[in-house]
Amino acid sequence: MIPFIDLTRQHAALREELGAAVARVLDSGQFVLGAEGKTLERELAALCGVRWALGVASGTDALRLALSALGVGPGAEVITPAFSFVASASTILMVGATPVFVDIDPATYALDVAAAERAITPRTRAIMPVHLYGHPAPMDRVVELARAHRLAVIEDAAQAVGGAWAGRPVGAWGDAACFSFYPTKNLGACGDAGMVVTDRSDVAERVTRLRHHGDSGRYQHVELGFCSRLDEVQAAVLRVKLVRLATWTEARRRIAARYRALLAGVPLDLPTEAAKARHVYHLFTVRHPQRDTLAKALTEGGVGTAVYYPRSVPDQPMFGGDERRWPEASRAAREVLSLPCFAELSDDEIERVAAAVRHACERS
Repeated sequence: MIPFIDLTRQHAALREELGAAVARVLDSGQFVLGAEGKTLERELAALCGVRWALGVASGTDALRLALSALGVGPGAEVITPAFSFVASASTILMVGATPVFVDIDPATYALDVAAAERAITPRTRAIMPVHLYGHPAPMDRVVELARAHRLAVIEDAAQAVGGAWAGRPVGAWGDAACFSFYPTKNLGACGDAGMVVTDRSDVAERVTRLRHHGDSGRYQHVELGFCSRLDEVQAAVLRVKLVRLATWTEARRRIAARYRALLAGVPLDLPTEAAKARHVYHLFTVRHPQRDTLAKALTEGGVGTAVYYPRSVPDQPMFGGDERRWPEASRAAREVLSLPCFAELSDDEIERVAAAVRHACERS
């Protein structure tokens, strides 16, 4: 069986360094808001080309705290794509605001900027584009639209660390950007972890307070905050992996290019990479009108696959929307299928996956 993802390969190669990093934390006696986290924050800020990075407990918390730091709350509306992981919208609810869903570009899965413009109302306070599967949203157009209407921009960059649009890193476009370091991400912790990055001092100051019970320093709790701190063990693990991120990204891009060559002419839609985009291929996602049949055939052929995501966000039970209002998002939910695409995948495995896909598509 070729696994959809196999983290044991990555960790086996890094076992000695990871062990040393954890031991360094144990020896320091600092487990929260210590030197490892502060150094990781500087390193992530440098990667994104911004001044501040703030470690938090998860990618979900990063979104929630960024929204709060930008003043989004009850009565506000936030525009976000109808096809994403549920946290892109549920965090809007967490701060008391209302998610306003817009359809997606079927080629890149990014929000449709023209649809976003039509969705703006007097209550709109922010736009949250999602860099889904590692492909950046068209940030120049998103920022231009937001500035014209005096809206904040929060990048949901959970799946796109190391990506770029028009030569500018993901994370450097919005008023704030949010990363997830969930273990399966391109840069993954050994548990939950997240980061808010920003070039705005007011946002950095507020996230710093909010992640630590609203504390402005020396037990002066000036507002209601949360317990959402990136612990030192996860920061140390992430620092070991961060130095390899560029190499791993190139490996993913090479795998994607090889799939494209091997699957040329096969009757299914392959991922698109826009001219301005640097796609980091968190997922290599194809589309097929008989997705479930294809997935079953690949499982029987020894290839692991996954569906991200089988329902559009507004079609989730907690939202209960009419999926017909977002036809491209709904169609994507019926058709998308992700193939194995992790840095340690061997050339032989890539060829076997492609052969299995070709066989299954030609047979259907």
